[in-house]
Amino acid sequence: MSNRTFRITVRGVFDGLTDDQRAALLADAADHDVLRAAFTREGSLTYDIAARPAFVFRFSDTGEEEEDILEATERAEAAARAWLTGRGYGFRNLRSSAEDLSQAPLSKRQRRAARAADA
Repeated sequence: MSNRTFRITVRGVFDGLTDDQRAALLADAADHDVLRAAFTREGSLTYDIAARPAFVFRFSDTGEEEEDILEATERAEAAARAWLTGRGYGFRNLRSSAEDLSQAPLSKRQRRAARAADA
């Protein structure tokens, strides 16, 4: 069986932050800038608390079957919840989306390379 790679995005909004929590997030903002965003096993958090209270976690996971994406999404949501609650951050509107990279359309360059390999 082939190994599938999943990209899971978990989005939400910080809710009910104290002044100290907001200050802590602002102090760490450079480490969570969108320019550092990556899909990782542990999850990569980005936010711009100065602009708005929204956040995004990006996770990478794998599975053998197409249906494994559901479990991967559940793990990503649980990890996001654990990170937030472990630090005492309130949140709301948690939602996720997932993509199976084996099902993603090929770019023009990838299609050209695949045709060249078949020739």
